[in-house]
Amino acid sequence: MKTTAANALDAAVRRGISYGDVRVVETEERHVSTKNGKISELAASVSVGLGVRVLDRGAWGFAATDDLTSEGIEAAAELAVEIARSSALVQKHDVVLAPEGAHEVHWTSPVRIDPFSISVDQNLALVYSIDAELRRNPGITLAETALVFTRQRQVFASSEGSVIDQTRHTSGAGFTAYSFRGDEIQKRSYPNSFGGQHQLKGYELVEELKLVENAPRVAEEAVALHSADQCPEGRFDLILESSQLGLQIHESVGHPIELDRVLGTEANFAGMSFLTLDNLNRLQYGSNIVNVVCDARLEHGPGLGTFAFDDEGVPAQASDIIRDGRFVGYMTSRETAAAVGAKRSNGTMRADGWARIPLIRMTNVSLKPGEQSLDEVFGADHAIYMETNKSWSIDDKRYHFQFGCEIAWEMRNGKRVRMLKNPSYSGITTEFWNACAAIAGPEHWTLWGTPNCGKGQPDQIMGTGHGASPARFHNIRIGSAYAG
Repeated sequence: MKTTAANALDAAVRRGISYGDVRVVETEERHVSTKNGKISELAASVSVGLGVRVLDRGAWGFAATDDLTSEGIEAAAELAVEIARSSALVQKHDVVLAPEGAHEVHWTSPVRIDPFSISVDQNLALVYSIDAELRRNPGITLAETALVFTRQRQVFASSEGSVIDQTRHTSGAGFTAYSFRGDEIQKRSYPNSFGGQHQLKGYELVEELKLVENAPRVAEEAVALHSADQCPEGRFDLILESSQLGLQIHESVGHPIELDRVLGTEANFAGMSFLTLDNLNRLQYGSNIVNVVCDARLEHGPGLGTFAFDDEGVPAQASDIIRDGRFVGYMTSRETAAAVGAKRSNGTMRADGWARIPLIRMTNVSLKPGEQSLDEVFGADHAIYMETNKSWSIDDKRYHFQFGCEIAWEMRNGKRVRMLKNPSYSGITTEFWNACAAIAGPEHWTLWGTPNCGKGQPDQIMGTGHGASPARFHNIRIGSAYAG
């Protein structure tokens, strides 16, 4: 792969470009899923190819190929240069890259059990066992299970002298129980909705989650929701468990801080951001206990946004986004860093494979743990506690939002007094984060994986990480989405 990358880079540089980089990517995937005891997906794939990105005459060009012969490599390099020179004819401003040193690195993410060393038969035995436990409850109408494993090796080479060889292993696992009764559908998911938990780990993640052991409880809750009271409508203190809070971070913090959205290059597909440049270091984004970081380093945890180097050869970094409630930072690239007065990219450029050009993408955007105990978080006189996302909606500037959850409980003086069904809450991003009144400590913090974040045209699907502890928010609008 290193030889292929070097040959592709040489093919581009020989054509007189000002800068070039190459990513050679090999991806292996396995997907195993069931519905009601029958296989719904059993797939394995391997993909190998390269992408050539060049800067010439102040403009970008990109081309990709899975033809790794010398002829295929030459053709891709020639096309990338041709696109750059054509783009230069209509470019309004020349692209200028923030400086970055040359790096020579070989890195592999930690993995205790290679997920591909576990046979497909063993995978199927596990998901069938989960399915059987779920459907042992006669109230369960539909049971779904899923496992997904990925190994991706990427060699990055640049005309500035970097050669970076990194391999990442990710695993994901989860299940959902549906209960249909009359005209109502209720569901419970474990350990999270939309595919479960996903992390930068091997098969050890599957073992840690204790999927079979949790199936009876999850099934019981799905059935019990039919008999639960409708979530009340009004303003209440709201307590969110960490996975729902992770999605709240993703939608109302992670996307707004993508600097390409702010500058308008994502407006056509994904929208823009309310966080215009004049808000930097001025906006009180949240209460003074709210601290958010963008951190791709392994020290932050085994997140889907964890790596050694991003896809333009910049090392993984930790950057403050919200400090003591104040908005202090964006996610940047080498091209955009200067727009916010930064001398260096903070390393957030990623592509979802060899056939796509890198974009600014969330790494691990996490709410730092607070100083409150779990009893203090839950200790409000009266609150609604919600778990596990069911639906979400947010405007294209990431300002007005509404979320639905699978289950809730009414809380009085820290005690659960009744289960509630069809809970939802809504608000305005800055008002919501300024209402944050308590955040649990590090012992309750979990780094959740969001494997399906979409962005770009053509669409790119990226995994991101979001760490959070349970937190309480004061006087939030609750219940309007599914009011009975």
